[in-house]
Order: sequence, then C-alpha cells, then structure tokens
Amino acid sequence: MTKVHPKFPNTCEESLCDSKEAIVLTVWKKSLLFNCDGFTVYNSNGDLVFRVDNYMNCPKDNIVLMDASGLPLLSIRRKRLSLGDCWMVYDAETQRDPIFTAKKNVGIKKNRRSLVSVSSKKTVLYEIEGSYSQRSCKILDERRNKKKAAEIKRKEAMVGGVTFGKDVFKLIVEPEMEPRVAMALTIILDQMFRS
Repeated sequence: MTKVHPKFPNTCEESLCDSKEAIVLTVWKKSLLFNCDGFTVYNSNGDLVFRVDNYMNCPKDNIVLMDASGLPLLSIRRKRLSLGDCWMVYDAETQRDPIFTAKKNVGIKKNRRSLVSVSSKKTVLYEIEGSYSQRSCKILDERRNKKKAAEIKRKEAMVGGVTFGKDVFKLIVEPEMEPRVAMALTIILDQMFRS
C-alpha cells in the first residue's frame, strides 16, 4: 500500500530555507489531532515540517501555521468588513503589522487567470494563477517578472502512477521563496476555494 508519508520524525523548518534547489513538500489535508481540521506537511524525506490544527467547532477566521514541534510560525486571519475575500498574514501570533495580505480576485478584473493577489503595503508581491480545485496552481513572483516561486500539483505514487485524491498534493517551493509563506498561501487558497 502506498503511504502518504514514509516516516514521522520531527524536523526544523530552518533547514528548508538553506536549500539551493526547489523543495518538494507533501501536503496532506488532514490534522494529526483527533476531531480537528487542518494540514500536515512533510518534506521529501518524510519528516514532518508544518502542521495546522483547527478544532471542528471553531470558526476558520484565525488559522495558525506551526512547525513540527507546534511552535507558531504565521497567523492567518480573515479581514473582517472587507469587500471580497481578504486574508492577512502575521508573524507568529502577533496581531500588528501584517507581513502581507491576500485578496481573492473577482471576475471583472482584467487578469482573469489570477485567482489571488498578494501584496504588502500596496506593493503586489505575488499573483496566484491556475485552479486550486484541480490542485494545479502557480505562485508567480511579481518582483521577478512573474517568475514561478512555487507550484501546487497533484501527487502521484512513486510506483504504479496512482494519483492520490485532492487531500494529498505537492507543494514545490523554489529557493527564492520561504516555504512557510508558500504554505500560508496554500492555506489561504483552501479557505477561499473550498469545495
């Protein structure tokens, strides 16, 4: 039987940032805790890298991205009283000065391929194009002439070419992008485009 993850030791997220090559993460849309909704993220060695645990009865307006040991890395909060779907991302569990804001693009804008615009202090950082429901998205760096910074793809088993369901997919992060930021954008996409 094909496993979602081969092993389960904990690892530190800092080792991901040292890489000079693209990092391939396996994202499993399942919490490690019973009766929780969230994500579990493994690196290519099968080590736990990130996790998100939200209790089923809690509102999904405040999400905390944690490292393998449960330390908060980023807080993701829905912006209240805004036109459209807008999320703000903060460092750890602070509530001041968001690192960036992600806003869902509506169909009347000129760039119909773009799902989400990510900005910081009115400067566009990333555009996300593709289809999250099909697990086929590209995060394009606007500061580097739309160079691909990360990509979400469906995951296939190594043996036999079996495709996992939509709850297991790959997040490929280029060296120029922080993996925690790419994962935060993945969580935001999931909140904006839930099926």
